Amino acid sequence: MKNKRTELKVQAIRTGTVIDHIQAENTYRVFTMLNLEKSTDHVYFGTNLESKKLGKKGIIKISNKFFEPEEISKIALVAPHATLIEIRDYEIIKKQQVELPREVHNIVKCVNPKCVTNNQEVPTQFKIIRDHHGKLKLLCRYCEKTMSMSDVQFL
Repeated sequence: MKNKRTELKVQAIRTGTVIDHIQAENTYRVFTMLNLEKSTDHVYFGTNLESKKLGKKGIIKISNKFFEPEEISKIALVAPHATLIEIRDYEIIKKQQVELPREVHNIVKCVNPKCVTNNQEVPTQFKIIRDHHGKLKLLCRYCEKTMSMSDVQFL
């Protein structure tokens, strides 16, 4: 009896970044938030994959891309359990779990249409807080409006 293949093989990336341990339901949001649909390099995308840590997870592999701190903050907001793995010449050079910053600057749009940031050239600034249920929220520095993560629109 022949051995049946039980895993999907995906080509290793030579140079780039793997975003692993994305909650399955947020994988596509991370993909679109990073504008990966516009990439001309190899991008591999998988979701609802088995995970011991999360039950189901998503993974994104991007060739020739290393993320800036601002992009890592965005990833942390959408996928706070994600791990970033940087690869050069097929070797892992850095592996880190993303960390939620205390504040984010100029990466998120305020939901309040009357907020000064939506009416003047003022960079946005939000404090990351947790509500009494432990859910993440963003508190606008200027209008003090809070918004849930599902309402977040990235600039």
